Amino acid sequence: MSLETHGVPQLELEAVIGFNGHVSSGLRVDPDSEHLIYPLGCSVILKRIKGGKQEILHGHSNNVSCVSVSKSGSYIASGEVTFLGFKAVIIIWDYAQRSIYAKLQLHKAKIEALAFSPNDKYLVSLGGQDDGRIVVWNIETKQAICGSAASPGMAGNCLTVQYSNTDDNVFVSAGSGTLRVWELDRANCRIQPTECQTGRLKRIVKCVQISEDDQFIFCGTTSGDIMEIDLKTGRLTNCGPTEGKYSMGVNVLRILQCGDLLVGSGSGILTLCSGTNFKTLKKVQLEKGVTSIAIGGEGKQFFVGTEAAQMYRFGCDFRKELISTSHNSAVKDGLICFGTSELFATCSDDIRLWHRDNERLRIIVPNMTCNSMDIMLDGHSIISGWNDGKIRVFAPESGRLMLIIHDAHQRGVTAIAGTRDCKRIVSGGGDGQVRIWELLPHGHRLVETMKAHTATINCIKIKSDSKQCVTASADGACIIWDLVRFLSLQMVMTNTRLRDVCYHPEEYQIITSGSDRKVAYWDVFDGTLIRELEGSKFGSINGMHISQDGKHFVTGGDDKLVKVWDYMAGTVTHVGIAHGASITRVKICSNNRTIISTSADGAILRWRFPHPSPS
Repeated sequence: MSLETHGVPQLELEAVIGFNGHVSSGLRVDPDSEHLIYPLGCSVILKRIKGGKQEILHGHSNNVSCVSVSKSGSYIASGEVTFLGFKAVIIIWDYAQRSIYAKLQLHKAKIEALAFSPNDKYLVSLGGQDDGRIVVWNIETKQAICGSAASPGMAGNCLTVQYSNTDDNVFVSAGSGTLRVWELDRANCRIQPTECQTGRLKRIVKCVQISEDDQFIFCGTTSGDIMEIDLKTGRLTNCGPTEGKYSMGVNVLRILQCGDLLVGSGSGILTLCSGTNFKTLKKVQLEKGVTSIAIGGEGKQFFVGTEAAQMYRFGCDFRKELISTSHNSAVKDGLICFGTSELFATCSDDIRLWHRDNERLRIIVPNMTCNSMDIMLDGHSIISGWNDGKIRVFAPESGRLMLIIHDAHQRGVTAIAGTRDCKRIVSGGGDGQVRIWELLPHGHRLVETMKAHTATINCIKIKSDSKQCVTASADGACIIWDLVRFLSLQMVMTNTRLRDVCYHPEEYQIITSGSDRKVAYWDVFDGTLIRELEGSKFGSINGMHISQDGKHFVTGGDDKLVKVWDYMAGTVTHVGIAHGASITRVKICSNNRTIISTSADGAILRWRFPHPSPS
């Protein structure tokens, strides 16, 4: 059956947890200092500073690579990164209407940077290394005025652009071996560059800021120093600091009203330094490299974003306040604790425990990725499978490592589940093996190894009596195992890479999903196919979960849509449109109040479940 989501009621989005901290200067504040503006996957998020209410701007089909806000606050511009050979899209958003004002296309592969002219007349865009051009756009007519190669022939890639604060016809570009002041000749529809003279100083410039009076250009370099250039003459006037350069380079610069500079370095140090001699006045260490600094509230407060996908708020006293945390890479698995709708856990390069939107616990194993996790029914332990082939068991309150099972699987532990009596663990690996482990008071014991799959096991679900389990594998097989006699009871074969499997609560049926875009119902006893639904128009279905009453299930996959289905009718009742990347997991809480969905851009979305249980 074909799937049609037009006219289907939309899910109510309660919260978005996520921020792409790798986008240079991606975190912005609107001129009224009411909203934070930042990228997440293919979307742009508007988050109210007071109250935290979020709005999502949809329009890009690829990841957002840069964001800019006009001086008046009337427009937001965002660019994307796509595949080589395709044109990248620039979207100008009408901020008041929260709608698309214009879509612009000329650059190839990637939009490196965007900047608005001071009076909102023009937008200048810089293409990535596969494009290498600068284009000036007329915002009123939504047309390109002119363009030019961003760098001279012998120079490297151009990395950033910045508009003058007073003149709509002047902007600056900079990068590897290039630093240019451009002037727009509107009458002849051309832009003319003037090379800045830095003498013997050869630098790669990552970020540029222009003083409020348009007298000086401040350039942050990968060498860890700051160059000061006279805008009118294009000559180097100062460079510093002479000692104690910024480790791992200067990623971002901002000029305060007093003339001092805020400097964010690749080593995660945020520094307040003098605008005249670059002497350090204050500094603070943050987690991972600083990529964004956004000044709001007439300079009384500013916000900082880092590569660790964290946001901080600073006041006049330069004290940091962590206001937002999220994963900075794809979320591999997620679950909601039994009996609650507010406490849930996710895993990526680490394991995080959340209470609503606030991170309560973080468990890190250096240089490792957690592929799968489960929380024992008694709530006393978190069991997890990692890419180094080990199973680790942690205490959920402190994050203390309670047990480690070495060499649990070759090619990593890819799926894991705990029995209801909390005494055994069933694990699956990249080697296709299923193993049962018994937890002892002071250790563990391998009970049995079962081998029938020929590829990675992606999901394990255990029956309520803990006597059987079902596994879904990338080899297309779904196998029901006897956990008492340790043999295969039933096998169903599909022409797909299976991603997920679920028992119906009454346990007489299972449903599977995978790369063929289908949701299939199977009889547990004889393995016959009962029904097959078209679950997606394109891409695989990566996550699936059935409600406790068995009346509904939810799916999510590469189409970035969260869909709620009626189990018996096989129809979509609600659809959630908010994800900016492929959905990796979806879960319904046990009391039918909340849906949690995770995605490949590190986002976690919390939705209101539309079919609550009768109270």
